[in-house]
Amino acid sequence: MAFSFFKKKRITNFYTIAFYNLENLFDTRDDPTKLDDDFTPKGFKKWTPKRYRRKINKLSRTLSHLGVKESGRPPVLIGLAELENKQVIADLITARVLKDIGYDYVHYDSPDERGIDTALLYNQQHFKLLSSNKIPLLVNNLDGVRDATRDILYVHGLLNGEEVHVFVNHWPSRRDGETETAYKRIKAAKTIHTWMAQIEEKVATPNYLIMGDFNDGPTDTSIQTLVNGKPLYNPMEVLITAQRGSANYKQRWSLFDQILFSKTFFNKEEGTHSFAHANIFDDRFLQEWKGRYKGNPFRTYVGRKYLGGYSDHFPVYIQLELASSII
Repeated sequence: MAFSFFKKKRITNFYTIAFYNLENLFDTRDDPTKLDDDFTPKGFKKWTPKRYRRKINKLSRTLSHLGVKESGRPPVLIGLAELENKQVIADLITARVLKDIGYDYVHYDSPDERGIDTALLYNQQHFKLLSSNKIPLLVNNLDGVRDATRDILYVHGLLNGEEVHVFVNHWPSRRDGETETAYKRIKAAKTIHTWMAQIEEKVATPNYLIMGDFNDGPTDTSIQTLVNGKPLYNPMEVLITAQRGSANYKQRWSLFDQILFSKTFFNKEEGTHSFAHANIFDDRFLQEWKGRYKGNPFRTYVGRKYLGGYSDHFPVYIQLELASSII
């Protein structure tokens, strides 16, 4: 690596898989096809090139630290949510602290009215892209009109030579009420089941990684629907407490940001990956340091007030151990 941060770390056989909701990573240009007017220099948020560059630098610093204490290397896969387009992803992975790692990405424009999408970053040294697709989430609002929500991103590839199937999600929000919108997120879970069934027609025991901001917690019906009857494990169930989560709303912690995986990752066979660890990345530099919201994610905005922080979510990650000394 070109910078000393990684040189000081002992490289291990642990590999980090992460997910991060970036809290509205928009560029500063007005796209007439999207509801992005707030994120322009003259818009409601006064979103200037200086503020944009500052956020890019902060987010890239966060990504460079994820899981490094345990693995000695930056993440091999990072799912992202709430980003506007390919340009902001390119700016992120070419920022100073990330540009020498060798990240590439998978991204598709989704029908979200604000233009926020999902993406997957992958370290080209450890992941080979085989194919990808966007999976439309076909769900209607209560008035019968289709909800222009995010697609589910599907990526098929080889992680250190082992075949994996990755789903990156940003499920419909609770804005119109938790109970009233629950059916949308249940439909998202069933949509993934349908896609899994197609994979399982060709592969006997697929390796699944399912990550995202699900807008539901581990015990909610949609996540239970996703897990029930499927060979999936959710390591995030034990991480949520009254004092800890990935986001905080009205002094209440939630863990909508999760990474689930297939139980195939409990094997220890040579040349395969096995689950080692899961965590919320809530290091102090990502937190509010004082005041009423001390310990909460240090966010970029509260309403129209610019705070200059990172995101209103903490990243989450799991680590897989490769059962081989040869990569």
